[in-house]
Amino acid sequence: MDQGDVQIPDDNLPEHSEGIRVGRELLEATRPYVEQSSATSWWHVGSTFVLVIAALTAAGVMQWWPIRVVFSVLAALLMVRAFITFHDYLHGAILKDSRVAYWLFHAFGALMLTPTRSWSASHNYHHGHVGQISEASVGAFPLITARMWRDSTRWQRFTYRAQRNPLVVLLSYPIVFGLNITLIPLLKDPRKHLDSLTALVSHFALIAVVWVLGGFSLVFFVILLPMTLASAMGCYLFFAQHSFRRMLIASPEAWTYYRGAMESSSYMRMNRVMQWFTGNIGYHHIHHLNVRIPFYRLPEVMAAIPELQSPLTTTLAPGDIADCFRYALWDEKKQRMVSYREASA
Repeated sequence: MDQGDVQIPDDNLPEHSEGIRVGRELLEATRPYVEQSSATSWWHVGSTFVLVIAALTAAGVMQWWPIRVVFSVLAALLMVRAFITFHDYLHGAILKDSRVAYWLFHAFGALMLTPTRSWSASHNYHHGHVGQISEASVGAFPLITARMWRDSTRWQRFTYRAQRNPLVVLLSYPIVFGLNITLIPLLKDPRKHLDSLTALVSHFALIAVVWVLGGFSLVFFVILLPMTLASAMGCYLFFAQHSFRRMLIASPEAWTYYRGAMESSSYMRMNRVMQWFTGNIGYHHIHHLNVRIPFYRLPEVMAAIPELQSPLTTTLAPGDIADCFRYALWDEKKQRMVSYREASA
């Protein structure tokens, strides 16, 4: 299977209003936007990586700590954008035939504790199963029904809540990226995940070199702080776009790849500045419908295709952020997300 490929079932399209495209027909409407310009892709990739390096350099050389914090935060935001370019490359949406891009993104993945083998396997699984009930967290946070919650043991409830706890997102640098994506796959199958070993060695070697050059303060402002912030922001974006109050979950019999994209993936409304820093990942319903669309064309697709313009939405407002963690279970009877308290009532 090629990088970024996901299986799309040959299901029969449900009945729908005349003239409204759904399912495979809607997917076909997005195909003209898959074509990408290498020059345009390199402009977005190159400018982003140059800005990341510039921000990290400023965070390292500035003397006044408040300015160093500012540049570390800026570097973290830019690292989120850089990660989206890495993510698009692994989906085959940009620069898929470029050897330069191959080495650039594999090096980036190693330094960011995102080895390409384990990331691609888990992330492609996620794309093929989004919107499905699962107690396992393969490529995504677990999601179970209210009935399953009521039938769970205390230990099962504890582990479920622990995996969806905000602290996991805040500490995703060591927990999600260091442990789940890198170390655990290596321990389970060392031969298959040698790139995880490369990632660990590369990441800690970088920390060691920076420490020798400038001590702990340089490590903190150039690596630890931006990595912690970038990991938390990226992890939350991923979590929130598949675990939000308004999302819908189809029954196993009614689930399709297309419904997972349109009903269990959100459009996250952001201002233009945050859209730029997050690489348009807020257009997540479109990305899940067709992973081969370059991130810089997602707004164009939404503007051109009416059927994509009324998605289920969430935002970065404090209330919506709280709701993403509060509404953690799917209630099959109420056909909506509910809180633990509601499920236990």
